[in-house]
Amino acid sequence: MNTIEGEEFLKQDFTAEGLKLAEYENCLFEDCNFSNVNLSNVEFLECEFINCDLSMVGVSNTAFKDAGFQDCKMIGIQFLNVNPFLLELSFNHCVLNDSVFSGLNLKGIHFTDCSMKSVDFGNTNISDSVLDKCNLLGALFERTNLEKADFSSVYNFELDPEDNRIKGAKFSKENVAGLLGKYGVKVI
Repeated sequence: MNTIEGEEFLKQDFTAEGLKLAEYENCLFEDCNFSNVNLSNVEFLECEFINCDLSMVGVSNTAFKDAGFQDCKMIGIQFLNVNPFLLELSFNHCVLNDSVFSGLNLKGIHFTDCSMKSVDFGNTNISDSVLDKCNLLGALFERTNLEKADFSSVYNFELDPEDNRIKGAKFSKENVAGLLGKYGVKVI
């Protein structure tokens, strides 16, 4: 596989011809359109994506090693299909609605000010993670490891404390109602 190192991809539309199958190292993708592009088997090492549309991209066996996403639209991505080896991601001001992280080890991941409506975190390890000011409306948490995760500023979430591991997780007084929905308890 070819290695492409230190390249900047600015305002490129990959929707017609896709992205060359390669290992991208220390590359910047800014204002690029990847919508519905198949990125399967591509490797991204220490790459930054800024203001890109990655909605509905195919990521089967895609490697993301220290990949950062800033102001990206990433709707409906099946992250559960990525290469889990050395997986390291961070998201800042991204729209991740309807994406699936099911079954992944995302320990220590950072989501900052992201829209994560209807995201699937079933059987996912997000222990020691920070979800800062994220909208989790309709997000699914089933058998999820949330131990020592910081949920203190998330909103619109609901999770069952009996079905998820939450020991040491941080919640605020304002959002603790998200833990009580199952019981029909109203916090006022």
